[in-house]
Amino acid sequence: MSLADALRFAVGLAAAAIGLVALVLACAAVATRLIAWRVEARYPGADRRVAIDGGRIAYLEDGGGKDARATIVLLHGASANAYDPMEGVGRRLARAGFRVIAFDRPGYGNSDRIGGADAASPAFQGRALGQALDKLGTGPVILLGHSWSGALALRMALDRPEQVAGLVLVAPVAMPFPPRPLPWWAEIALTPSVTWLLTRTLAVPLGLYYLPSVSVSVFRPERAVENYVEASRAPLILRPGPALANIQDLAGLPAALAEQAPRYETIGVPSVIVAGEANPVVRTNLQADPLSRAMPHARQVVLPGAGHMVTYTAPDRLVREVEALAEAVRR
Repeated sequence: MSLADALRFAVGLAAAAIGLVALVLACAAVATRLIAWRVEARYPGADRRVAIDGGRIAYLEDGGGKDARATIVLLHGASANAYDPMEGVGRRLARAGFRVIAFDRPGYGNSDRIGGADAASPAFQGRALGQALDKLGTGPVILLGHSWSGALALRMALDRPEQVAGLVLVAPVAMPFPPRPLPWWAEIALTPSVTWLLTRTLAVPLGLYYLPSVSVSVFRPERAVENYVEASRAPLILRPGPALANIQDLAGLPAALAEQAPRYETIGVPSVIVAGEANPVVRTNLQADPLSRAMPHARQVVLPGAGHMVTYTAPDRLVREVEALAEAVRR
């Protein structure tokens, strides 16, 4: 084979490979649109919205009335939406006499991704949800933040202390992560243009494939709660917008934690940190334990044998902790 023939063969092979990749991405894009359409038809998101600067924030509400014991605001973790904490612990709190509001964080559920990629930080989301609380006229509230939203609840207490009467931090992500270089493929995947492409092609079909196993693994070592996927409407993450928001939020969290963690000692509101002793997702010894030492007004509760999803596996205990915190706030 001559050099010219070899070059033509190489060029032809490269063109075929590019064509195959393009075909795969095109098929994945079609699959993504179909999955998103089916998800939205089967799992309607939060049914209320409040307008703030730049868009609207969706939310659920239960309980309340003029005799409500307090207003509890539920903030969901990564890959979730307002239904996740509401169906886990929120309905029980409402039955216990509290007004309960659960927000879709910006970009999740039915909330607009106000600010685009800039919305990835707890500081930005705290401002957006703070505006929503102002519009709803709640007055000071008790924030219950789960997982990623532990950082969000803490940030709201730091930046808008007049709105926060108390904190319930459940399996919180709050402390800085040890610096670790990302593998090359992750660096490429987190390039904004590549991330945008992936969330509109491969990410959603892959997410659909792994959703059943992930929904079980987040409960370990405890048994997954029956009907969790349906109750929490977890498939709402299987849409390009929320999928992109989720990746941006996770990628941006380490820098945000490094910036806000030194200020935790200034938080003066009554606070309780509830964590599972055996949590493999957000390890208690690396997050909740040092957080409790950093917050002079926080009390820590560690649940023996519990994992990450204590909003579902120990909701009655969470209700008792909220009730105790509400009493402390009233005093």
